[in-house]
Amino acid sequence: MLLFFRSLIVTMALRCHAYHFGMGIFDITGPAADVNMMGYAKITQSVSGIHLRLYSRAYIIQENRQTRPILFINLDLGMTSQLLKTEVVNRLKSEFGDAFDETNVLLSSTHTHSGPGGYFQYFLYDITSLGFVRHNFEVMIAGIVQSVLLAWENRVDGKILIARGILTNASINRSPASYEMNPADERDRYSANVDQEMILLKFVHSNGTAIGMINWFPVHAVSMNNTNTLISSDNKGLAAILFEKRMNSNGHLLGKGPFVAAFAQANEGDVSPNIAGPRCIDTGLPCESVHTTCEGRAEKCIAFGPGRDMFESTRIIAQRQMDKAGELFDAATEELTGPISFIHQYVDMTAIPVSYMHFQGTTCKPAMGYSFAAGTMDGPGDFDFTQGRKSGTPFWNFIRDLLKEPSKELSDCHSPKPILLATGELNLPVPWQPHEVETQILRVGNLLIVALPGEFTTMSGRRVREAVQEVVQHHKKQRNRASNSFYVALAGLSNTYTSYIATPEEYQLQRYEGASTIYGPLTLPAYVNQFRKLADALVRNKTLPSGPKPSNLIGKLPSFLPGVLFDNPHFWKRFGDVLVQPQDVYTDISLGDEIQAYVQRCVAGCRFAFTTNSSTNKLFKSLCISMSLFGITFPKSSIRFIWTRGGAINFLLGVSTAIIEWQLTSLDGICLPGQYRIRHFGKAKPLFSSKLQSFEGSTKAFRITCGK
Repeated sequence: MLLFFRSLIVTMALRCHAYHFGMGIFDITGPAADVNMMGYAKITQSVSGIHLRLYSRAYIIQENRQTRPILFINLDLGMTSQLLKTEVVNRLKSEFGDAFDETNVLLSSTHTHSGPGGYFQYFLYDITSLGFVRHNFEVMIAGIVQSVLLAWENRVDGKILIARGILTNASINRSPASYEMNPADERDRYSANVDQEMILLKFVHSNGTAIGMINWFPVHAVSMNNTNTLISSDNKGLAAILFEKRMNSNGHLLGKGPFVAAFAQANEGDVSPNIAGPRCIDTGLPCESVHTTCEGRAEKCIAFGPGRDMFESTRIIAQRQMDKAGELFDAATEELTGPISFIHQYVDMTAIPVSYMHFQGTTCKPAMGYSFAAGTMDGPGDFDFTQGRKSGTPFWNFIRDLLKEPSKELSDCHSPKPILLATGELNLPVPWQPHEVETQILRVGNLLIVALPGEFTTMSGRRVREAVQEVVQHHKKQRNRASNSFYVALAGLSNTYTSYIATPEEYQLQRYEGASTIYGPLTLPAYVNQFRKLADALVRNKTLPSGPKPSNLIGKLPSFLPGVLFDNPHFWKRFGDVLVQPQDVYTDISLGDEIQAYVQRCVAGCRFAFTTNSSTNKLFKSLCISMSLFGITFPKSSIRFIWTRGGAINFLLGVSTAIIEWQLTSLDGICLPGQYRIRHFGKAKPLFSSKLQSFEGSTKAFRITCGK
């Protein structure tokens, strides 16, 4: 009887402030060969395999089953494009009717720089991918929608707990000279020049089982540098994999477990995971700080992570985020309470009147400055561009003017930025950068999730957060309420991408972040005012006009990526044949030991092949990298899929090879004894047929022993 009453009390406590929520995860990896990566804008950085797969993680939250939900989707992508948000919403409407639209759906990206590109409708962001890449876009859309369908099916009653903590050893500011431009009294209020706070939500089923987690922490996903050509979710994605591995049982494959963990992005605009800092690669000396150069050259100044190579640095930064999240997750006791609601408005960012301190004027049509082309210490640009440039050069101005000379109005508006690309005045073949921008806030009880439409620097994010908090506190004071504290989470790279947002003070130095602040020096104050307006309407339960909605340009997007003409096997081989077999036995395994298997490969499977379930027409798996390691579960091991042509002759002959590398110990260093076989499935494109030919390959069986 005593146990009965204890159970009754626990059940009543859970129901007291219960929400209705569900989580879902699905693969969005896309093509694993020949598509340029989105992030570093390096035209030679095209995909040639897989390090870590990409996922969509969806979270549906309602007050109860009958009320309208909010939907937060965290994507292992470089950024969220307007086209992606628009098409996801369109397909969700066809699945769920009026349950979802652009107002209650928030898509946020982790900002990995190691995923395939070509999924934007604004031309600047599709240039290096040679335009729109439809097959990548379709894989993303189908996977995102599938993650939402799973979240919908998995909905349960439960409670949401919140926790906060400080993580100090996973990030540094990559533009400290710009940060120092902010007012001293403002800087003095903070202990560091990066935001070190992690905010975490813990989702607990009414039966007491934890089933999900989201955290927000600002750090660039650039542990994998611009020499990498393997698809990777970088430090954020690996942290999620590690957390899901911790929470799901051993029987679940990667991306298939019931527990879903999202390591979401925040105000990471000037925040780097390369915590060893920048140095000159030829001398080892520190780089010049304002221009980030070595002997006047930006390409010699490179920042390094804490590991021996980019793979180890990715693991270390991921582990540190995962450890802090685990600490907060285990300690979380404060429960979110209150309504589920949302506010959304489109705004034309190109001519907003703004008054900020001694700055007066309006926002501008988009433009990119000279220092944009210099890149950063995480990935320098090419040619002779450097950060901190406040004037152009005759040569580059001449090259620029061949495309479009910026108008005097645009140049004056963006001053002191020297304009390299007058993107706001370029509309062929489609507009180069957005004019209309989505702004949005989701409310989960006493938490507000602010959708940042780009890369806000540390201080920019702080100003947005403070503005929203001030509105909420003013509202509480007016109503004489003493309810629980309100929290504000900044969700970076959400709904659309508008490059960077530096403070007006940071903008004056014209380093990379300021040069990439596309609506001019008053961009941030305009956003601060907009989010203040949204927060006020949200807490007062007011509605706002929807604003000027951006056009859907999907039917006008150019694509210049050449198709696959044909595939051929190696001489005297068939597709799927194993060219190099593993050993029979592997003994005395140490962390980092690897198996390699070389499989006869084709490009068609990597570029185009995906399969659908005919009964539901839903995407299920990209065949390019479907391989099975029998006897283990994927979360335990580190597997790399590498695709290579192997030279110009093989390119002309249509011959390619897959290299499958398996690190024999788990991600946490544990040996995995047993008998194994590596299988690989793919498709090839015959020379005189458009129909893809399926094939598979399998290594011989091999054994792993772990004793000395």
